[in-house]
Amino acid sequence: MANIKSQKKRILTAEKARIRNRAVRSELKTYVKKVRVAAESGDKAAAQEAAYAACRKLDKAASKGIIHKNQAAKRKSGVQMLVNNME
Repeated sequence: MANIKSQKKRILTAEKARIRNRAVRSELKTYVKKVRVAAESGDKAAAQEAAYAACRKLDKAASKGIIHKNQAAKRKSGVQMLVNNME
């Protein structure tokens, strides 16, 4: 354990951020899964709506630095490809 007061505070702050970031990353996976489920069921309107929501969440996570912007772009591309390849 650190002896310096500012370092003790950084440890607490980093732990809070780690927990928050883990929750957001888990939420992102859930939103992408909703798109996949809607695409598999064949409901294009629901899949498009889920893709829109997932893209917004991915953009927000990238802007906050939770995931890298290129990773967000890659995931958005994959989500939109699922919707576009539906019959």
